[in-house]
Amino acid sequence: MENYIVSARKYRPSTFESVVGQKSLTTTLKNAIAAQKLAHAYLFCGPRGVGKTTCARIFAKTINCLTPTADGEACNECESCKAFNEQRSYNIHELDAASNNSVDDIRLLIEQVRIPPQIGKYKVYIIDEVHMLSTAAFNAFLKTLEEPPKHAIFILATTEKHKLLPTILSRCQIYDFNRISVQDTVSHLAHVAQQEGINAEPEALNVIAQKADGGMRDALSIFDQVVSFTAGNVQYQSVIENLNVLDYEYYFKLTDKFIENNVSDSLLIFNDILNKGFEGSHFITGLASHFRDLLVSKDESTLQLLEVGASIRNRYKEQAAKCKPQFLYKAMKLANECDLSYRVSKNKRFLVELTLIQIAQLTAEPDDVSHGRSPKQAIKPIFNQQNNAAVQQQVAAPVSQNQQTAPASASNNTNAAPSAVVSSAHTSPVTNIKVKEEKKVPVMKAGSLGISIKNPYKNEQEQQTKVTESGPALKRHEEDYAFNERDLSHYWIEFAQSLPIEQRGIMMRMKNSPAKLISDTSIEMVVDNEIVAKDMTNMIPAIQNYLRAQLNNSKITMTVRVSEEQEVVRAYSRVERFQMMAQKNPELIKLKEAFGLELN
Repeated sequence: MENYIVSARKYRPSTFESVVGQKSLTTTLKNAIAAQKLAHAYLFCGPRGVGKTTCARIFAKTINCLTPTADGEACNECESCKAFNEQRSYNIHELDAASNNSVDDIRLLIEQVRIPPQIGKYKVYIIDEVHMLSTAAFNAFLKTLEEPPKHAIFILATTEKHKLLPTILSRCQIYDFNRISVQDTVSHLAHVAQQEGINAEPEALNVIAQKADGGMRDALSIFDQVVSFTAGNVQYQSVIENLNVLDYEYYFKLTDKFIENNVSDSLLIFNDILNKGFEGSHFITGLASHFRDLLVSKDESTLQLLEVGASIRNRYKEQAAKCKPQFLYKAMKLANECDLSYRVSKNKRFLVELTLIQIAQLTAEPDDVSHGRSPKQAIKPIFNQQNNAAVQQQVAAPVSQNQQTAPASASNNTNAAPSAVVSSAHTSPVTNIKVKEEKKVPVMKAGSLGISIKNPYKNEQEQQTKVTESGPALKRHEEDYAFNERDLSHYWIEFAQSLPIEQRGIMMRMKNSPAKLISDTSIEMVVDNEIVAKDMTNMIPAIQNYLRAQLNNSKITMTVRVSEEQEVVRAYSRVERFQMMAQKNPELIKLKEAFGLELN
């Protein structure tokens, strides 16, 4: 039985021209070799499986080739190239720094560097995973790396450049390897499939390339796995089944349901996806990528960013034409927020379903000025509004009946109007009080009172002007209502809450010291000093006007009085509280002075 060699080793590049996806780096190395301008130390860094160690080996073989070609490649015919291809060359040394990371290993390497090559010009030392060296090994390697012998060249390879010491980086020429694009990976996989006699669909190879995430070694490993699963017939459906990749078809169906505002079918499609064993996080990530692909498909200039097969590319363009940019902006934002919250969510399925409901209702919302950059996450009612309309009709029916009855009663009682006015003029105070007790105290929002604090008489003057201009129709009530302590306290606090923030001190005074009802229409506020009394006296016109309007009593009068010495007045500030406490206990003053305390 012939020994099987995996594709990653069998089709490993042996020349600079066969390296995939690193054209700029290979061109630079070939030009340096042709011009004989070689550095003594190189650093190859980049993701896994992109060709760092492969390029290092090709570079080492090429600089020792005895008869290089005109385009700067190794001839593969001389003794040096044959020794390298047969893995018996003494001019190339590879060191795995992950397992040889001690100071002794570096010292042994330094001793070998002194020996010149027997065949060829250079001795090349390839140190793979160099970031795994210990700090002591790095320090021991610094001097040799900076000034090696003329025949020695070091090539360091790493996937984590940030872990290297700055002193190492400054002694090397740094080459950053990029991830291999999906298109380049698909082309190389198609070449391998052709060489092996394997039938492979382009869409299937595209899925493998996306799964590899820019690494050619990973792509070839996945390719071998799929070939074994499909027995040499690589189809799209078999690839997504073997690799547990969610089919494009689900995302296309879901997007159509979103455009139609079909919440029920969207949830059923998601349930089908879960039943096939896919995780919600994998689904929501793929959905966000699908929206992104739709967005780049709307413009010909960004269509090159779409990394899918040719047949699926047309479907993306067709569906992108149905979607508005605002819908895609909002959908991508909602999907991204769901992805960020998925890990910490306790009910993960509900989180994804809630996101699907929100996305399915995006097209039903009117366009806003944010153009989708700040989507509203409010969920609209899914049910119809017929029940609400019926309730509104039932509520409106009694109102309309009362409005129809009112004119009839008014016409029937036209002759009785003068007697009603006379009887109302002689109504007893007891009747007025009863009416007042039945009346509910309205609750109003702060700031909606419409009273000017700077000009307290402004509202009263405007009201008198309106009465004069409008005539008897808007004449003020001649009848004054009675009120109690509870009514007074309610509107007193309400007026205090309506004051602006600049008068916060007066607001707190009014809340802490409400006015007292001393007679039927007279109220009094007791303060503790003349300064506060002066401030509250200036507020009397505004307070009186407000209370008269709210309590329907034009005879309300307010007075402010400074408390007597024997009266107990409540303290309002920290300083006042301390003074009252100090009157009862003089030791507090000594305590304050002993500790140097200050009151704010």
